[in-house]
Amino acid sequence: MEKLCAVVLAAGDGKRMRSARPKVLCEVLFRPMIGWIADTLAQCGIEDVCAVLGAGADQVRAAVPDFSWVEQKERLGTGHAVMQAKDFLQSRRGGDCAVLYGDAPFVDAETLCGAYRLHKESGAAVTLLTASLPDPTGYGRIVRNERGDVARIVEQADADAGTQKIREINAGTYWFSVDFLLHALEELRPNNAQGEYYLTDVVGIAAAQGRRVCGYEAPNSRIAMGANDRKGLLHLNQLARQAELERQMAAGVEIVCDDGVIIQPGVQIGQDTVILPGTILKGKTVIGKNCVIGPHTVIEDSFVGDGCHVNACQIEQSRLEERIKIGPFTHVRPGSHLMAGVKIGNFVEVKNAVVGENTAVAHLTYVGDSDVGKNVNFGCGTVTVNFDGHDKYRTVIGDDCFIGCNSNLIAPVTIGSGSYIAAGSTITDPVPEDALAIARARQIVKPGWAKARRLRLGPRKK
Repeated sequence: MEKLCAVVLAAGDGKRMRSARPKVLCEVLFRPMIGWIADTLAQCGIEDVCAVLGAGADQVRAAVPDFSWVEQKERLGTGHAVMQAKDFLQSRRGGDCAVLYGDAPFVDAETLCGAYRLHKESGAAVTLLTASLPDPTGYGRIVRNERGDVARIVEQADADAGTQKIREINAGTYWFSVDFLLHALEELRPNNAQGEYYLTDVVGIAAAQGRRVCGYEAPNSRIAMGANDRKGLLHLNQLARQAELERQMAAGVEIVCDDGVIIQPGVQIGQDTVILPGTILKGKTVIGKNCVIGPHTVIEDSFVGDGCHVNACQIEQSRLEERIKIGPFTHVRPGSHLMAGVKIGNFVEVKNAVVGENTAVAHLTYVGDSDVGKNVNFGCGTVTVNFDGHDKYRTVIGDDCFIGCNSNLIAPVTIGSGSYIAAGSTITDPVPEDALAIARARQIVKPGWAKARRLRLGPRKK
């Protein structure tokens, strides 16, 4: 698509949401609503985008940094909002412009591109996205002429009994010829009780000039949906969540019970993987085939290879290769890379570490800032002590090592391959290959000491 641009109306505040954030930053499946619009425009190849911003403009700009922007200082209607982008539009004469709401996240690329094809093929000045609703109450109705073009939009309050029976409504997304839009914006007047400039009045301006106005009816009425309050936002999340679960199941993912299962669009899951209740998959996450994920697991921006079992874990910005068994109650923090066959058990934390093939970290252990070889066994309560209060250091453990229970490895330190660390040791110096390292005080036993103490102090106080 050439010479295309878009204007996104994003000046709404969060008052009815009871939020300090602008409304377009309220999230649907962990993505700001304006982010959904940004994704749709990118999928359509539309990179030239201007956002009309209001309160909280800096927050919105941070969420969509690739958009240019203008500010709407007064809230005087949708037509007035588009007027703020006049300079943006002037420099794009001869092309076409999509106008979208930043809080209507379900406008998809297929529908937007389909509307554009109709817009060009018909030579229309304006093309509206429309939708048919079982109950269109509250929406502006689309009245078509004999040719099937849009003759006018009739708001609910102005609709007679016959018009109110029309189920096709204005979905609030438009394609315009830029040249016509600039002309129409000059013609808009606030001739209504609210004293606002309505973008819908552009349809009447086009009709008065004998210009063609087309309506592209979307195959899914969800494109018209937005959210004005938290209840509405919950409804959008429920719809988006169900649609994503259905998409994943159609691709061969097994969802035994969908209680608490939330999968962000864009997550990739392989065939025959089972997703158990309470699982949340976010960001740029990829799950392989034949895995079992959950219950009660959160994975974000991570890769999980084929055949992994992940039970009651949190995994962030990390990579797990194939056949890994992990959990329950394990936290894999950013920068970690677990190789094939690794086993990590109860109450273990791994952070910014490489763990080699078939290494076992069974329970109650911290492995941070470490490079661990293959076939290593960590005993319960082991800590790689990586932080001295000012700087962090790495621990290096070779292949085939045994780290005894309650050992502290004080970084920076290297444990040679094949070495054995005795339980309860605090290791501060390098350990050569195939060695036994014991770093604990020798046990001293004083016979009768405890009895003498009791006699000296007397009975315990209750």
